[in-house]
Amino acid sequence: MANYIFELKDKVRDYECDLQGIVNNANYQHYLEHCRHEFLLANNISFAQLHEQGTDAVVARLTMQFKVPLKSGDEYVTKLWIRKEGVRYVFMQDIFRQNDMKMSVRAQVDTVCLINGRLGESETLNELLKEYL
Repeated sequence: MANYIFELKDKVRDYECDLQGIVNNANYQHYLEHCRHEFLLANNISFAQLHEQGTDAVVARLTMQFKVPLKSGDEYVTKLWIRKEGVRYVFMQDIFRQNDMKMSVRAQVDTVCLINGRLGESETLNELLKEYL
């Protein structure tokens, strides 16, 4: 069982589905990113403020395993936990269909920081996330 530290509920919109009536695979990346951003905001971490200080957190790698498709109108919950590996912040994220809690997607999102345009360690972000790392 994962040690989730944050979750976000949402609902599938019609325009996110393809002709098969299921969520298009690319939209799951939006769901995952929205959850990460809400997690950061809930922890008073602002991308805009980090950028102004010369730090840009960017996705370096993303892998997704598709399990059970979501359909229009499905409510879902995205859950995450985070760990640190070297300069990478590794977000482990799972998306569950709300009505039966079947896993829809399992993802790993590796992010890194560019400090004034160069790969580096963000002491600011380390400090802001220290209780989770």
